[in-house]
Amino acid sequence: MSIRLIQLPKIADQRGNLSFIEAQHHIPFPVERAYWLYDVPGGAFRGSHAFRETEEFIVALSGSFDVLLDDGHQKYTYTLNRSYMGLYVPRMVWRTISNFSTNSLCLILASQPYRENEYIRDYNQYLESIR
Repeated sequence: MSIRLIQLPKIADQRGNLSFIEAQHHIPFPVERAYWLYDVPGGAFRGSHAFRETEEFIVALSGSFDVLLDDGHQKYTYTLNRSYMGLYVPRMVWRTISNFSTNSLCLILASQPYRENEYIRDYNQYLESIR
């Protein structure tokens, strides 16, 4: 699987819109963990790591932020700012999330439960791992 934006269902209604995510239907993995980032101070960033086996799906539920991805060959930047669009990030892709707008809310769905040994936190070690 490769990095890609995935449009989620959007049910428009005059009372407000509704979107949803179904694991293994809209995203290509069963969800084992959900977490969210919020109250990120101006100029701060999150991430700066890769996962050995974990796949992720990132959605801007509110506000906006940039997701910078690096597969060791190319670098990509995605601005997420629509709650019905998400970014699929496969395993072994370096990610950094930055440029959080005020009151942004970043939802991340992951294919694995939290395990510290899943993380590669040193960029040079990451580059060695993908060679």
